[in-house]
Amino acid sequence: MSGVLYIVPTPVGNLADMTPRAVEVLGHASLILAEDTRTSAPLMQHFGIGTPMQSHHKFNEHDTAAALAARIAAGETIALISDAGTPGISDPGFMLSRECRRLGVDVVTLPGPTAFVPALVDSGLPCDRFVFEGFLPPKKGRSTRIAALASDPRTFVLYESPLRLVRTLGQLAEACGADRPASVSREISKLHETTVRGTLAELIRFFEMNPPRGEIVVVVSGKADDTPRTHTNKYKTSD
Repeated sequence: MSGVLYIVPTPVGNLADMTPRAVEVLGHASLILAEDTRTSAPLMQHFGIGTPMQSHHKFNEHDTAAALAARIAAGETIALISDAGTPGISDPGFMLSRECRRLGVDVVTLPGPTAFVPALVDSGLPCDRFVFEGFLPPKKGRSTRIAALASDPRTFVLYESPLRLVRTLGQLAEACGADRPASVSREISKLHETTVRGTLAELIRFFEMNPPRGEIVVVVSGKADDTPRTHTNKYKTSD
């Protein structure tokens, strides 16, 4: 009888976002695959989870996915976590999940934290239809990808490094127009969680004067003929 691969979201900030079901699954699994065992160790200690952990990250998942899936097919129950949020969303997880499904192994994904959903809802932009892009390509294909997003009528969502934020906002303003409504959320679910809303031009000026820190989610309105010329009060910030 085959085992199960559990894909388990972990908090992106506040430890209280960890669900009782996630704690139970991690506690009963035979092995936890962690993106970085050092990063996940404090979380395990906080919830009293003593399950053995093994590293599973983007640098080794190509080599280990098949062997791990075979172990699950042979009867083991293994849980996969990332450093924060839901595995597979801009984090390792897809390859192992695909291999398990190829072998007919059950894959159970628990609902839970991910940074882009609260950032999207908090942006005040339409979220009935949206595109999640994750991280843009650093070089090759970047301009092409931005151009495609600029012409899409749907709201789009990006992850970005604080060091690259102003540069990326500038590229988006050039492709989308400086007056395109957008928002930037940082440190979702953490003590200093902040969302700044405005046009792309306003956001550029704001973050040039206020260099950001922490994890960043950028949300940009889709292209529309009736895009409002003003989105919110200049530099409106919510904590």
